[in-house]
Amino acid sequence: MQYLVTGSAGFIGFHLARRLLAAGHSVIGLDGMTPYYDVALKEDRHRILAEYDTFRPIIAMLEDVDRWREDVLAAKPDIIVHLAAQAGVRYSIDNPRAYIDANAVGSFNILELARSLEPRHLLLASTSSVYGANTAIPFKEVDQAREPLSLYAATKLAMEAMSHSYSHLWSIPTTNFRFFTVYGPWGRPDMALFKFVSAILDGRPIDIYGNGEMERDFTYIDDLVEAIVRLVDCPPEAGNPVAADGLTDTLSPVAPYRIVNIGGGRPTGLIRFVEVIEAELGMPARRNMMAMQPGDVRRTYADADLLEALTGYRPATPVEDGVRDFVRWYRERYAG
Repeated sequence: MQYLVTGSAGFIGFHLARRLLAAGHSVIGLDGMTPYYDVALKEDRHRILAEYDTFRPIIAMLEDVDRWREDVLAAKPDIIVHLAAQAGVRYSIDNPRAYIDANAVGSFNILELARSLEPRHLLLASTSSVYGANTAIPFKEVDQAREPLSLYAATKLAMEAMSHSYSHLWSIPTTNFRFFTVYGPWGRPDMALFKFVSAILDGRPIDIYGNGEMERDFTYIDDLVEAIVRLVDCPPEAGNPVAADGLTDTLSPVAPYRIVNIGGGRPTGLIRFVEVIEAELGMPARRNMMAMQPGDVRRTYADADLLEALTGYRPATPVEDGVRDFVRWYRERYAG
């Protein structure tokens, strides 16, 4: 099949595109190569993807629709996986405009593209951050998500709402998946694991926010990709909810539209996460305990029952294994 993967030079987009290419699919990779973090890392990811003859990169910003729309329309992708976004909770405080441009305007352009292409399935990456001030644990897709704590989360909620309206108006099979703290090799330098490993190896202190009381439902990148690939084969059908005991499907009553969590449902305390990193590196961290940052949530915890009912799959990689794989990659790339 022909796929369009937006954000193909990003952390998740790279891993997904590589998995699809290895399986024999064709991939159009759309990425703006923004300088939010080291562009060389993005270029190296694309360089690996370019080893496949079936990969075609398009370098353009989502909001610059005239630079890429006609090329993508001509390619007629069967599946659209929209991963490109301005990421990061804390950066949204300093540069809010970037989130409106990429996550709201850019996502609108992808929805307009889908309206014209009528793909078999449109999948869009949302985030656990949309649960915001929600206190019900674990986070269920049917929980109300009306109190985002960051502009990043607010723009992802806007994308979810816009995509529902497009799904309803033009019968586009649409899945929004909410991922939970994804980590692994080729991760972003602004992510906690990357920052912690880099600082510990350099002898610098690490900042531990929330005084170490925060918890995250860490999801290993290979698990996330596996879940996305399986969800591709589960396009929502109006009037055909998944049946499972005690499960409430998120299938819209008026559209072929669904929201699905992707997480393992096993939160790890931040201090425990640091301990796993220390054990893998064989070095102690100099810990700088910090207060909660604006926009952060204290705990994330996925209910993955719907994902499992749809796909037969639930992320299960132990954090010890995922951290080991990241450290091995980091040492190979940065420590020689």
